[in-house]
Amino acid sequence: MEPLASEIRVLDKGFVRLVEVMGSDASIVQAARVSYGSGTKTVREDAALIDYLMRHRHTSPFEMVEFKFHVKAPIFVVRQWFRHRTASVNEISGRYSVLKEEFYEPQAWRKQARRNKQGSEGELSDEEASLLLKGVEREAYQAYQTLLEKGIAREMARMVLPLNLYTEFYWKQDLHNLFHFLALRLDPHAQWEIRQYAKAIAEIVKAHVPLAWQSFEEHVLKGAHLSHTEIKALQGLLTPELYEKALKELGLSGSRLQEALEKIFPRSHPL
Repeated sequence: MEPLASEIRVLDKGFVRLVEVMGSDASIVQAARVSYGSGTKTVREDAALIDYLMRHRHTSPFEMVEFKFHVKAPIFVVRQWFRHRTASVNEISGRYSVLKEEFYEPQAWRKQARRNKQGSEGELSDEEASLLLKGVEREAYQAYQTLLEKGIAREMARMVLPLNLYTEFYWKQDLHNLFHFLALRLDPHAQWEIRQYAKAIAEIVKAHVPLAWQSFEEHVLKGAHLSHTEIKALQGLLTPELYEKALKELGLSGSRLQEALEKIFPRSHPL
């Protein structure tokens, strides 16, 4: 695999930059096989163990890997980002620094979604909206500068700045909680802008922990949890024999095949 660029550009002026990584796929395996240490198993066996941990939700071994990023993003994106409260974060301070005149300007506007009150859908070309946004940016930053020139404290002058102003922060997160962040922020229902940052982070994570990423993609990102009602519906459409045949055709065998069978056709039902 070719070395990954240390910085990935996002949106019109933002970026995600990998600062450092602590650990790898081997760290996950070592934590799970705490009595063995590293280098005692094959890559295939390591991949199988990581996959077992992922599908059975054994999370602590994944917490042994940590990523630290330097991110530049609009404030409204960061407000969503910081709802993930398990990370260590340090953001540029508008109390100590004069904030730069850098604003996010979308290439296209989106319409309000008809069914999702907090979402959007489709693109909408609106030159008037773009001009209005630029006017607000210009007036707000001029007001900010005027307040500073009058001797108003930076911590108060910043109140006039809009949410599309760019900010920067350092973000350190363990792999388990980073996967949770990506599961939510790569989802099509997440706001488009934060999805672009999630895609950049996913590219970096995939390059550094490919085995863990493969299992995350299989069981979480492209997988789904079924309710009791959904399982009953599938039981009405399938037979164990047909389901087993389909699973074998997709390459499942051994204990992995048995686990998949028991998801839909358990040997015994809990009380």
